[in-house]
Amino acid sequence: MINGNEPWADQNLLTVFFCRKEEVSKKPIEGDGKMKKWSILIILAVSAVLLLGFSQAQAQKKVIKVGAAINLTGPASTWGQFHEKGQRDYFRYVNEVKGGVGGSKIHMITVDTAYKVPEAQAAVQKFVLQDKVDMIATWGAGEGLAAKPIVQRYKVPTINYSTSWELLEKPVDYMYLPFGSYKMDCYAVLEYIKAIHKGKEAPKVGLLTYNNAYGRSIHAPSKEYAGKLGIDLVAIEEFPPRTVDLNTELLRLKNKGAQYIFIQMLPSAIITAFKSADRIKYNPLFLGTWTSTDPDFFKMGKGLIRDRLIMQFPGGLPSDKSKGMDVMKELWKRYKTVNSFDASYWEGVVVGMIMERAFIRAYEKSKVINPQTINAAMESMKNEDFGGLFPAVTYTKDNHEGSFTARMVRVKEDGTYSPLTNFYVPGKDKVQMIKK
Repeated sequence: MINGNEPWADQNLLTVFFCRKEEVSKKPIEGDGKMKKWSILIILAVSAVLLLGFSQAQAQKKVIKVGAAINLTGPASTWGQFHEKGQRDYFRYVNEVKGGVGGSKIHMITVDTAYKVPEAQAAVQKFVLQDKVDMIATWGAGEGLAAKPIVQRYKVPTINYSTSWELLEKPVDYMYLPFGSYKMDCYAVLEYIKAIHKGKEAPKVGLLTYNNAYGRSIHAPSKEYAGKLGIDLVAIEEFPPRTVDLNTELLRLKNKGAQYIFIQMLPSAIITAFKSADRIKYNPLFLGTWTSTDPDFFKMGKGLIRDRLIMQFPGGLPSDKSKGMDVMKELWKRYKTVNSFDASYWEGVVVGMIMERAFIRAYEKSKVINPQTINAAMESMKNEDFGGLFPAVTYTKDNHEGSFTARMVRVKEDGTYSPLTNFYVPGKDKVQMIKK
């Protein structure tokens, strides 16, 4: 097999070879006609192999283009910024430390969507038509849903940072989640509530969410699963993202007797909810999905977080001492983008790792890395291990969810997370508490 370091990969030398081949073909070949034919066939076969090798060497040198349509300046921009930083740092690490993938370096093109659907659509359109990217990352639930028809029309595999389960409604082609959807979060949170609840009466749960696609992503799964678990879902309160206080919504939940509040909102709104709960002297346990925190949350939450927030977090933590976390720490040390664990930076690295693994599998199988070979590689992933930084990933042609493994952690004011349970598969495993 020819590679870029071998002399036949040079165009001029290839020309010399074929000139020599022509010279040989003009000389009389001793022997009968059969011998002459065999000699010509051998020359042609060698030429074909060299051309194939040269073509593969050229493909190997191709830059792998990744488009990232991410919210950098809109609401929850800190989340988006750290997503982008984590993904970019990991690709930089792959290029500098690993030498890229199959000799190809990864080039990441970022477009700020400002958390707006039209901007996200325009960015994805640019990626597929102008930049000719090999893979895409989209950001919010609404943005991902809007981008889905474009992605499927142009057949470019795409991972969405928001794990809204609606993204994987049929057809699922070319759309992927990095790990379990918000449906998994709902199952995990409600099972945990059931496990910790004391008393003979059913636990009373209220939902407090944005009135958009992201907020409503937990409504239907929570209604459906609460009924199966015997949990009393007493009320659902929605509010616009720019709401400055939640006194009214929380007072309604308090009057309904909600002991647990399941939230789906950005970190800044959670701080608003804590302030409102204190004003009306309401002290329920707040539970959220893995999107509940960002660096700003801990800055704004001094004296407010206390011990009242628990979230489902499907990934590794520094306390796990895993190989995947060692890679994360190497990124911190090498690039100094962050110096401690952050859930949004973590997800950026996760998305980068999954993409890199797809590029590797595509190259191993086809020696060519392009949207079609990447998509085929994604759909053939089975229990792909990432060193414990996040659960093993499996994708199939019909299931693009990645994993369905959860665990509950307590969010602490110092910016750390304390595991409360072992990892478990909601709907299958029993919730096992970690003994202190």
